[in-house]
Amino acid sequence: MQIPDTLQPAEVDLLYRNHHSWLRNWLSARTGCRDNAADLAQDTFVRLLKARQVSPLKAPRAYLSSIARGLMIDQFRRRALEIAYLESLANLPELQAPSEEQRLVILDTLERLDNALHSLKPRARQAFLMAQLDGLPLAQIALRLDVSRATVERDLAKALGVCYRLRYADL
Repeated sequence: MQIPDTLQPAEVDLLYRNHHSWLRNWLSARTGCRDNAADLAQDTFVRLLKARQVSPLKAPRAYLSSIARGLMIDQFRRRALEIAYLESLANLPELQAPSEEQRLVILDTLERLDNALHSLKPRARQAFLMAQLDGLPLAQIALRLDVSRATVERDLAKALGVCYRLRYADL
């Protein structure tokens, strides 16, 4: 098996010159915002520059749009988290509201947790959320997901492992 080549900066430069305008327009049509599209297009090429291994591109626009689509999804999820967080803050008395610095730390933590949970299989993620957010016992989770209690225990162990690694990876 042959290991794919790494794109050289000159190749990325050529891709940028040939496809940046197209990608920006493609993103603009999907986001409805030219400024956001420009940012996402730049982020797409930054992601491409950071890629360790990239096969020679036979369909560069398909590859670029795939990266950009993933970035749009990440952005959408991040904004949804921010909105949910801000809505929950609006319900707190003013004296209990966190400082701006605390808000940024909390949002960053929520985003990292959301990304970590999305690395799980959907059933494990759902079981974890049912246990943590809804406070459901194992038996009820098993019943709702139509799986055994042992399966729920395994799913929760995987989810908790992801959370543990997220918490202690930086130490």
